[in-house]
Amino acid sequence: MSTPAQNLRLTRADGTPVRVLVVDDEPNLAELLTSALRYEGWDVSTALDGQGAIKLAKDVAPDVVVLDVMLPDLDGLSVLRRIRQTSPYVPVLFLTARDAVEDRVAGLTAGGDDYVTKPFSLEEVVARIRALLRRSGAATAQRESTITVGDLVMDEDAHEVTRDGEEIHLTATEFELLRYLMRNAKRVLSKAQILDRVWQYDFGGQANIVELYISYLRRKIDAGRAPMIHTLRGVGYVLKPAAAASNAPVAATAGVAVSSGA
Repeated sequence: MSTPAQNLRLTRADGTPVRVLVVDDEPNLAELLTSALRYEGWDVSTALDGQGAIKLAKDVAPDVVVLDVMLPDLDGLSVLRRIRQTSPYVPVLFLTARDAVEDRVAGLTAGGDDYVTKPFSLEEVVARIRALLRRSGAATAQRESTITVGDLVMDEDAHEVTRDGEEIHLTATEFELLRYLMRNAKRVLSKAQILDRVWQYDFGGQANIVELYISYLRRKIDAGRAPMIHTLRGVGYVLKPAAAASNAPVAATAGVAVSSGA
């Protein structure tokens, strides 16, 4: 769950989203990191190898880089040196499976600003990135307490949710789940992503906990209204503004079926 400090949204000085470059050759891990960082309201680019990371760093000029040490083409230290040629001051957080002191020292000596050792929690990674952004001066904190998706409005500070002006009462877990869906509106979220962000896998072994709470939310958010919460069978869940969703029937792409049921 979020802390008061995390409720302060970090943005660039001009008010635009922080730009993050995530570099990891494990697609599932890269996607989990990307989802967690987009939840913070940041603009995230992803590379699965060193050459792709170097090109993206030139194209997007990131404010912070999350960089895996072990990549299939170039090692992370080489990638860091190449990125530093065009972005000498961008802070870098290393991800490493190595726990030896010499490896940590090598990364920091090469110009890395911090590191985390795999396996790690997404909360720790986000906290370390926020610290790097504050120290580097690349981002400033702004309070942003209201999220709006279509006619659905959430006030994070007041812990209130309304749809079309009608107040909706949610439990703490329902509120956190809805916040995650709203922060990632129009983006499909897998069960694994939802479990990691909302429950941190602490769900008492109840395998259907996500489906259960999605059904709870639907009863409160969608009951008697055009549906906003949709299921992509075998993929995950997505929240969309009702008007956009009502004009988008079953998706034909890649044979993925879309429904509004759990």
